Amino acid sequence: MKLKEPVPLYPSYIELRDFDFEDYPDLDKIFSSNPSWWLENFNWGKSFLEFTGRNKSIHTYDRFRNEIERFLLWVFIEKQKPVNELRKVDILDYADFCWQPPVFWIGTSNQERFKIVNGYSSANKDWFPYKIQAPKIQKKSAIIDKKKYRPSQQTLKSMFTALSVFYNYLMSDELCPGNPAHIARKDCRHFITDAQVKEVKRLTTVQWQYVLDTAVSMADEDQNFERNLFVIAALKTLFLRISELSERPNWSPMMQNFWQDEDENWWLKVFGKGRKLRDITVPTDFIPFLQRYRTSRDLSDLPYSGDSAVLVEKIRGQGGMTSRHLRRLVQTVFDQAYENMCQAESSTKALKLKEASTHWLRHTGASMEIERGRPLKDVSEDLGHASMATTDTVYVQSENKQRAESGKRRKVD
Repeated sequence: MKLKEPVPLYPSYIELRDFDFEDYPDLDKIFSSNPSWWLENFNWGKSFLEFTGRNKSIHTYDRFRNEIERFLLWVFIEKQKPVNELRKVDILDYADFCWQPPVFWIGTSNQERFKIVNGYSSANKDWFPYKIQAPKIQKKSAIIDKKKYRPSQQTLKSMFTALSVFYNYLMSDELCPGNPAHIARKDCRHFITDAQVKEVKRLTTVQWQYVLDTAVSMADEDQNFERNLFVIAALKTLFLRISELSERPNWSPMMQNFWQDEDENWWLKVFGKGRKLRDITVPTDFIPFLQRYRTSRDLSDLPYSGDSAVLVEKIRGQGGMTSRHLRRLVQTVFDQAYENMCQAESSTKALKLKEASTHWLRHTGASMEIERGRPLKDVSEDLGHASMATTDTVYVQSENKQRAESGKRRKVD
């Protein structure tokens, strides 16, 4: 079976652990009818992803799977040369390919890789290695021109990082003589030296107030929206990532993760990026939102040691909510806040509410705290940044604001 168009190669980590070609007849045909090095390279990728899934987060597994899958598909279909024989010039060819892949490699939405057909996992014909989407602000019905696809600088960096880690893994098993991805990175012509003023993706104080007021109003009118209000307030006030509120295979956030120290300070224990546990300070201002959410669930006013209630319960069924469901809760509030602000102010002033994602709330909360004068070190630790320099680079905009203010006074005459 000659492979002319890309097909998914690897399932989720849970399914990969029990992978058997008998369950994937499409893949079985591909690797049984092509050169033996195809199967060898596939197994190298499989071994690397099993290692990643076992030792890293699900997010890291998914990210590396996307990159290694694309790379191997290019190796099989386009380059037709084994991974261990590739050199710097080949990796630069791959970077060119990633910069402008053929349109039949590009999809316009997220799709599952495999579908169950007659009891077997079959490749989903609607899945593609690359994805281009219309900006969130545009209507869903907008026509998308796949020829306009270009990866962001961050996407390119992620690609080189994944390939470099993959080659290091192969080198450690003495399967490859070197790491061409590491060597090629500095010569990639698509990288741009960035000296721009960084724009923090956040809401203004007024926009945030509309979001909060909208969430409170919705919860006051219908108790079902107490969950939305709690999630909105937690993401912004506690600087949380959406994943830190969600149910995951290796972590289930519970109410007992809120705890009080001997000085009656409240903290929240979260399982964050890099598989690290950290404790976040919980401000007094947040406690009423926690209390009203618990009351809506017929729980006691405040959490206690051993409180096994899930942090954000599912709408239907048992257990916590996934990141996808949590994003829907936030989006519902964003959409209504946008409508409210358009009516009261203008669509121009409300525009960012149309563009905003859940992560904007984390940025909004941290930026506002720094502007209020809270020590950068304290904000950095609550954010879970490994280095205070990261917080300084992303959030501190005071010098740019001064520069912009002085720039306004320049004269034409």
